[in-house]
Amino acid sequence: MPHLLVIEDNPDMSALLHEYFGALGYRVTSAREGRAGLQAALHTGPDLIVLDVMLPGLGGLEVLRRLRAESDAPVLMLTAREGEADKVLALELGADDYVTKPFSVAELLARVKALLRRTRPVGECGPLRHGALSLDARSREVRLRGEVVHLTRVEFELLHLLLLSPQRVFTRAELLTHLQEDAGGSERTINVHVRNLRAKLSEDAELLETVYGVGYRLREVP
Repeated sequence: MPHLLVIEDNPDMSALLHEYFGALGYRVTSAREGRAGLQAALHTGPDLIVLDVMLPGLGGLEVLRRLRAESDAPVLMLTAREGEADKVLALELGADDYVTKPFSVAELLARVKALLRRTRPVGECGPLRHGALSLDARSREVRLRGEVVHLTRVEFELLHLLLLSPQRVFTRAELLTHLQEDAGGSERTINVHVRNLRAKLSEDAELLETVYGVGYRLREVP
């Protein structure tokens, strides 16, 4: 699988992207500051770089400018700014694509895959399994004991994220970040989606475990 370099100063976002892409089989290197990210880009030879515009020390646009003098690795910029100036400048400096925060991690994954297809084939992981539950990201099909479970797009993405890291407790804020495009702006919407997902899992609803005061995870199965 490809090697991704994530240069992002927000610790929660950096950890989420590292774990998300790592669970999909990508080799992930992380940096939290511009100069460290630039050095990692030049010395580790990543297949793709996810680069935040707003970085401490050396800003993301300057990192991109220096990087392009020595590397043609695909770069996907992350920006929280609403104005067009940074996006236009990033593209002029050699960025291949950009995503504006807030974004869904599913959208980011799609953009990453699209960029990687230009330079190398991207392998796909097989279905994820957890007890009697299976999820195939390629066909977007969920089965429980062999029977298809029909989920909305939001429910599918929520279950997909939990299956990628079944032992991890995801906070509602993290889940909202992952589902940002679809879930709206309130963390309470996560509770609604979890409740609906549990209803569709029927007698296996207990697979979605609430960790009170924190968030949700998948319950361990024998």
